[in-house]
Amino acid sequence: MNRKEIRQLIEKEISRTKKLIRDYEEMSQPVEPDDAIGRISRMDAINNQSVTEASLRQAREKLKNLEDVLSGIEKKGFGVCRKCGNEIHIRRIMVRPESTLCIRCAV
Repeated sequence: MNRKEIRQLIEKEISRTKKLIRDYEEMSQPVEPDDAIGRISRMDAINNQSVTEASLRQAREKLKNLEDVLSGIEKKGFGVCRKCGNEIHIRRIMVRPESTLCIRCAV
């Protein structure tokens, strides 16, 4: 896999992540008190909102990491572990294009 293909993979993942962020933002709107739902249902809705907000934070962090990786794709150090300096295996980059650590250092 060459850098052009990796760039396309990252751009596709950025697009997918941006859509996910929009969806999470919509789902994490405040839960309004409503007489039509019971107390337990409202508590469930608030709990679901908390889970969605956590997912939103993770998606935003992933987007930031993807954009950072994309901006450095043409640089000499692309695909090199930031910790140990070894090459990051292409399969890891394909699964997690935002990875800046090899599998050994990530564990």
